[in-house]
Parts: sequence; C-alpha cells; structure tokens
Amino acid sequence: MTHPGTLVLITGVAVLAPLLAHGTRRWVRIPLVIFEIVLGILIGPDVLGLARHDAVIDTLSELGLAMLIFLAGYEIEFAAIRGDTLRRSVWAWIVSLVLGLGVALALTGMDLSRSVVIGTALTSTALGTVLPLLRDSGDLRGRFGTVTMAFGAVGEFGPIIAMAVLLSGREPGVSTAVLAAFALITAGAIYWALRPHPPWFAQVIRTTLHTSGQFAVRFVMLLLVAMLALSAAFGLDVLLGAFAAGLLTRLVFRGAAPEAGDEVLGKVEAMGFGFLVPLFFIVTGINFDLASLLDGGRALLLLPVFLLLFLLVRGLPVHALAPRDLNSSDRRALTLYSSTCLPLVVAITTIGLDDGALEKGEAAALVGAAMVSVLVFPLLALRVRAKVRKAPETPTPNGPATESEAW
Repeated sequence: MTHPGTLVLITGVAVLAPLLAHGTRRWVRIPLVIFEIVLGILIGPDVLGLARHDAVIDTLSELGLAMLIFLAGYEIEFAAIRGDTLRRSVWAWIVSLVLGLGVALALTGMDLSRSVVIGTALTSTALGTVLPLLRDSGDLRGRFGTVTMAFGAVGEFGPIIAMAVLLSGREPGVSTAVLAAFALITAGAIYWALRPHPPWFAQVIRTTLHTSGQFAVRFVMLLLVAMLALSAAFGLDVLLGAFAAGLLTRLVFRGAAPEAGDEVLGKVEAMGFGFLVPLFFIVTGINFDLASLLDGGRALLLLPVFLLLFLLVRGLPVHALAPRDLNSSDRRALTLYSSTCLPLVVAITTIGLDDGALEKGEAAALVGAAMVSVLVFPLLALRVRAKVRKAPETPTPNGPATESEAW
C-alpha cells in the first residue's frame, strides 16, 4: 500500500457519511451514497487533494462493487417476480437497449464503439442502490417492491450481459459462445443448490453461527470468490459472477438452512455495507474526473442531457410496460427508481476509457449524471410513494398477485 493514510481517510469518511445523512434527515431524505460520493470528491485530487488511490485501494473498491451486485442478486425472489411481471421487465429493458443505442449513434455521429458504451450505460438500473432505500421506506415487501425488484434486476443483469457480449473486445459470436458456456456452468451450480443437502450441512451452519468458525459466512465468501474467478477465467466482467453468486447463495440457504438465512445475510450485509460498499462509492468520488467535467464546457453541457436520457431511455419503456395493476403514482415511482443508476455506469465508462472508445469529458458527464440520478430520482420516488403509502398493498409472498402473473 503506497498511500496508507488514504485508507484511514476513507474509513473516516465512511463513518462521517451516515452521521450527515442522519443529521439532514429532518429536512430532506438524502441517500447515503450521495454523501459518500461527494465526500470522496471533496478529499480527492481535484478539490482538497488529500486522497490518492493505489492498487490496494482500487482492489478493495472493486470488491465493494462486487459485494453490492452480490447483495442485489441475493435479494431477488424469482418466485415472486416470475410470469407477466418478469416478461414486462425484460421487454422494457430490450426496448431501452434499442433506444439507447439509437440515441447514442445520433449523439456520436454514428461512431459505433462510442455508441455501444454510451447506449449500454443508458439502460442500467442501480438495483443495489435502490434496494436499501426500498427497505428503509418499508416498500420492499409488497406488490410495488416486487415489481421494482423485477424491473431493477433486469436493469442490472441486462447491461452486465450486454457488457459481456458487446464490450469484451471479442467478436460477438465468440462472446456469446463464452457467455453460453458460463451460463451452462452456472445452471449446473443452480441445480446443485436446489438439491437436498446432507443434514450435517445445516447442522454446521447452526452450530458455528455464533462462534469463531462462521462456516456460513465463509461458505458465502467461497461462492462469491469462486464465481468471480469463474467469470474472470472466461474473460467476462466479474460483476456477472457476483450477481450469479448472489442468486446461488439465496438458493443454497433457502433449501439447506432457511431459519439461518436472514441472520447469515445480516452478517454479510454488515461486511458489505459496513466497509466494502461505502469504500467503492467513496473511491468513485475520489476517482471522479471533476476537472474534465468543468474543462471546456461541453462535458458540463452533456451532464443534463445524459440525466434526461436516463429518464427517457430507461424510464419511458418501464412506465409504458409496467404491470397493469399498478396505479399512476406507482408507475411514476417505478419509472424514477428504474432510471436511477451509477455502479454499472462507472464500470461501463471505465471499460470505455480503457479501450479508448470514450473521451474523458464524456465519461465524466455520464458518471456525473448518474450521481445526480442517485440524488434526485429516489427522492422524487419517495415523495410520490409517500402520498400513496397509507393505502394498503397486497403482498405477494410466494407467487403472482393477479391472474396476469400466471405463466
């Protein structure tokens, strides 16, 4: 570690951020991630110049992003989002991808490589960022939370697939074949996860849950690291492995030790949201190219354009294809939540910069617009939902809520 003081500073910022969020809550409910990013920019090289990233900090930041995607995958309950809701969410993302690529081609003067990067970034949803907000507001368990989870999951998983096929540097046919091989191995792992596990497995989980053994937590980390390594071995983005690991972990504990699943998740969340995830957002702020955004004016003008495009490209198809049983207020809130993005925009723009397909100003404008989306869209969605939260919702614990949800 070449800059040990930076890690101390980052952990200090991670402690300060929730204090600021709690202190301002009486006036306005600002997502915690905004404080983490803004404080990261403040201590970064373009403002105070107190923080410098190195290999260790960058690795921890990447693990934080992987943990964020892992926890998003863990939260998904396919038993609740299957059927009509899942079909609508998939079609909404496909329409978003077509719109995004078309708009990007127009913006870049038919530059294909830049268009793929920008168009893919416009289709993402920050499910890992939205889920804590839904949980804190009490909207996660219920019809609205189920629908938001479905559209958010596809908005998170779809761009990861698009990155694997379109941004891997390989021919699309080769990338598709590699992705299919990864999917086949993942399907085998899911089949294993769904099979009955021996009694000793659940017993070890229970007996070590409050000891230094912590078998369940270590097993979760093994699944996560194994899927990250598998995706890296196939030359795919590691976020695909993180998402798959989250799905696998939920299936394993749902079948082997359902009574311990929530407590194990709490321990993993403590590790993720307590250290790794905030580190990712703070480092995102530190690495944010504020100078390129403010230099020359074009990038700064692009920021509101990209912010509007997040809402139009991602939000409009979601609003149009939202399940028919949602009222108009819920549709607006779903549109705003689905248009919220950041983690995948950071990942996609990083690939674009590394490949030389994206200019620094464009990348800064995209990431800056994604930051604003995290600040503005959830606040508006929370306000819209606050007006209808008093009305009772019909929960969907194990299956479809309406006949339209049937396969």
